[in-house]
Amino acid sequence: MRDALRRIARVRPTRRGVALAVAGAGLVVTGMLLGLPDVVGVGVAGIAVVAMAWLSQGLGRLDAGRGALSVSRRVSPDPVVRGQEAATDLLVTAARRSAVAYERLGRIRLSEQAAHELAGDGGVRARVSAQPDRIQVHYSIHPARRGRWPLGPLLTTRTDAFGLVRTTQPLGAPTIVSVWPRTTELPVGKGLLGDLEHAGAGARLTAPDDAVLREYVAGDDPRRVHWPTAARQGRLMVRADEAAGVRPVSVLLDRALLTAPGESRSVAGLTHAHGEWSVELAASLACSFLEAGHPVRLVATMRAPSVGSFVTGSNSGRPALLDVTVDLHGHRTLADADAALAATAQALRAGHAPGDVAVAVLRPPTPEGLRELAAMSTEGTTCLALVVGEAAACAQSAAALRSAGWHVATAPAGTAHEKAWATLSERAA
Repeated sequence: MRDALRRIARVRPTRRGVALAVAGAGLVVTGMLLGLPDVVGVGVAGIAVVAMAWLSQGLGRLDAGRGALSVSRRVSPDPVVRGQEAATDLLVTAARRSAVAYERLGRIRLSEQAAHELAGDGGVRARVSAQPDRIQVHYSIHPARRGRWPLGPLLTTRTDAFGLVRTTQPLGAPTIVSVWPRTTELPVGKGLLGDLEHAGAGARLTAPDDAVLREYVAGDDPRRVHWPTAARQGRLMVRADEAAGVRPVSVLLDRALLTAPGESRSVAGLTHAHGEWSVELAASLACSFLEAGHPVRLVATMRAPSVGSFVTGSNSGRPALLDVTVDLHGHRTLADADAALAATAQALRAGHAPGDVAVAVLRPPTPEGLRELAAMSTEGTTCLALVVGEAAACAQSAAALRSAGWHVATAPAGTAHEKAWATLSERAA
């Protein structure tokens, strides 16, 4: 009943409907004054036609009955990367073949709704192709913000057969589009990490027969390029020691750098844009290590953390890493941020594997967080941290982490990802 009343409330008279209702009311008044019942009847008939059109349009549902219409929407690619373009195809069809459905398709006007984060300031520009049994709409979206944002529901505007009233109704369910952060390819090869894999794992040097091939990553030793395979595949391939293996990498992101929903600044004092910079840096590190052949997990600070499992392989591993970032937002209070950092460090310690590498992107931690982070480096984990903030403000925290065995660099929020990683990797070399 409430839904029916809402639909009736959306109905508006057209100019023709207003004119007919006013004329009908005038005839009713005139007929009553002059005592002409036929004139009164004509006036009542005009008002009744408008009223019946109003009720029929308001009570009628586009997704039910013989004239039911259906909506499908496809976004490609989905998820889409922030700043990149995604193509959207919208299709409105008759749920079943009927004259009523085709008549509705012929008179209906469509208006697609899109979240501002997907459409931007300029909105969307669509190409429409109409056929008797379907309407196809094609347009592009340009997501400007990481997260999950709705497309739809579709708004439809239609008039009755006589053009007396107009109604706007939503049709179909919204489509939720996931937007990944934009990532930067970072050189995380063995050269920049100071050959940490062999140093930490105590791996022996292997013979050529023990080697497997993987794609070249910036920082790899050019002498390990396997030229016959590179010539066959058209891309550089390098020999990787199968017996030595590769060390798993945990990328830790301090959510204190991110803004909470509805807040303009994070508890660390960063703007939303700088918070997104930290997410994209952590995602870039995780994806770059994955492309280099490492098992990787991306862990965000939480009071009840779930560190998850390591992923491998770029085809399945990269989407899994980026999916972790879609719903991330900041802590509401500084106390929550401190407790989350300490709890997550404890969880990483409990779930560490021999030869782990931990790479953290965090704000200057409090003494409690420093204690838990310091303990991580005493359990066979090689720890690197990029402390985000001005150098003077981060100096004390950086010194405390270094004394605990961490490789630490500081960088202001917004620094180019390549520059921030180069500074940190030099500390680890």
